Amino acid sequence: MAKRATKKSGGSDPAVSYNEFKEYEGRRYTGMKVGRSHKWYYDQGEWKETKITPDLWQISYAVTKRRAGRAPEGSGVPVDTEYHWYILAHQNVCKVNANDYTTSMTGLKFKGAYKKAETGKWSASPAAQRRRMIKFLRDVIEDLEKEQEEAQTGVKTPRRRAA
Repeated sequence: MAKRATKKSGGSDPAVSYNEFKEYEGRRYTGMKVGRSHKWYYDQGEWKETKITPDLWQISYAVTKRRAGRAPEGSGVPVDTEYHWYILAHQNVCKVNANDYTTSMTGLKFKGAYKKAETGKWSASPAAQRRRMIKFLRDVIEDLEKEQEEAQTGVKTPRRRAA
């Protein structure tokens, strides 16, 4: 493990701390510390949607996203590392005229796998990613059912975080 360097301000060096092992609910991981956040700007992208049933749409969205600030020198994964994320979100839309809508999304983003730049191999097979996604969705469903029960009974129960 890399020695934790310090900046002149006395804080830890983000490039070193990013790559240090951390623990969350008994699991070791590297990368951004749980509870931290990023801010991104998205270039003009392309959103496509196809109606599947009266209430179900298939969507695709492609765009380049850009960090709002600058990444600390030496932090993060190598260039050409890839990720496979699952997103479960609320999309709130309001029609403002014949051709325009405001839209916002809030939700959850779940990492299914990543591909290391140096090896070109994914961290999980498609079958393993499916199993992880099923567990994630079951956890979300369990939380929704608890919320529904609490709304009906008025009794709050402790929450556990999805996946």
